[in-house]
Amino acid sequence: MKIRVVRTASKAKALQVVRYQNNKRIVLQHIGSAHTTEALNDLMILAEEWIKDYTRQLSIFPDENPNRLLHLNHSTFIGIKYYFFYKQIRAIQDMIKLDDLPALLNDLVTIRIFEPASKLRSLELMEQFFGISHSRKIYYKIAPDCINLKKIVENKVVNFAEVHYSFNFDILFYDVTTLYFETFEEDELRKNGFSKDNKSQQPQILIALMVSKEGFPVAYEVFSGNTFEGHTIIPVIKDFIERNGVKDFTVVADAAMISSENVEQLTKNNINYIVGARLGNISTTLLKTIDKNISREDGKSIRIKTDNGYLICSYSSVRYRKDKYEMEKQIEKAKQVIAKPSKSKKLKFTQTKGQEIELNEVLIEKTQKLLGIKGYYTNLEESIADNKTIIDRYHELYKIEQAFRISKNDLQTRPIFHFKEEPIKLHILICFMALVISKHIELKTGISIRKFIDESKKIVDGDILNHITQKIVTIKAQPTQKIKELIAKLELPH
Repeated sequence: MKIRVVRTASKAKALQVVRYQNNKRIVLQHIGSAHTTEALNDLMILAEEWIKDYTRQLSIFPDENPNRLLHLNHSTFIGIKYYFFYKQIRAIQDMIKLDDLPALLNDLVTIRIFEPASKLRSLELMEQFFGISHSRKIYYKIAPDCINLKKIVENKVVNFAEVHYSFNFDILFYDVTTLYFETFEEDELRKNGFSKDNKSQQPQILIALMVSKEGFPVAYEVFSGNTFEGHTIIPVIKDFIERNGVKDFTVVADAAMISSENVEQLTKNNINYIVGARLGNISTTLLKTIDKNISREDGKSIRIKTDNGYLICSYSSVRYRKDKYEMEKQIEKAKQVIAKPSKSKKLKFTQTKGQEIELNEVLIEKTQKLLGIKGYYTNLEESIADNKTIIDRYHELYKIEQAFRISKNDLQTRPIFHFKEEPIKLHILICFMALVISKHIELKTGISIRKFIDESKKIVDGDILNHITQKIVTIKAQPTQKIKELIAKLELPH
């Protein structure tokens, strides 16, 4: 096999790879034509590479780059890849010690962050964006086993939080949300219930989530859609405490979690709590106590001992104006219904007396006394946590709301298109893992996961097919200064 140089009619020099058989010359590959010595030398390198590939020769020079020269006129652009983003997410997964889990599971998490889609579509996107190939057969084979990894994943996440966020179990924020399905058929898990997505006609599931004081998710649980959210907190908290051997613990939750039964169970299990109070449901006696003792000045608060623990009430002039506006709007609507009765409309400040609809003056008076006042229940003594501390901790519940927002919007947890319990629970596991990584990125970089993805997408690698060597050459992009700064904050290599 030889390289042959031929003079063309245009006085250029053409390079061919030829071999001789029975004194007959056979052209194996036309490499190209050159008008200059430099171009001819380049073609000579390509010819040598082609011969090596054709004959499967190994180079005696290990440092030699087989694709050190790329001629665009002998190449085809195949597509783009986001190898950089993939490697950064995998690096975070390694930090969390998720690297010993099935590669397919981690890759499904990565593509969920990058481009949320159905599981089968995700397999296609992995190939398209990351050059990672997983067959449908493998997915269906390992998917059932991945569901059993929930506790393992949670343990790894908690250990990670202990190291990177100094998580010491002293306080956790608890809340629930609903995820609906694109169907109207119920089963044992998918049930109709109170929907936070305003999809009351569609079956749903209930998701309980626990996050640290920074907003970092550490645990979750799945309940059937008709489960009352107040019935979820005790089993979830107890399970978390038992698994992690927690002794001193405070849970922060919204008003839906407070009940005499829950208070009794929390106290019995030595669990401290800070929960919202629904003042509209309090007794007349307690209302009189609040009205008599509270100072209607910004920042002022009182503490009253009740059957549900200490009731802390605080006043805000901003809240007063908002509450007053809402009350007056509701009263005006009530008056309109009274003037023109409607069987379908039952408003807050109306009541039925015989056949007549009238204003509920008692409720209006009660509401007026509570304007601007917000309530909180806790079993923490004032010597441990004063009123301001209790209030401040409760208002940090927005961090769990942020986590739900990331999950529902950026990761597109909802709607769920699965119809069997196992795929549903696998979907939630993938979304939880994606949420953990996304929240870590947000906490460390100070930007949203969406902005991080957008910045990462600027680092685009191009795949080009060299027709001479029949090899795919990847042209790698250099990280921007911005992404270098973000990666440095994440303490990742780039």
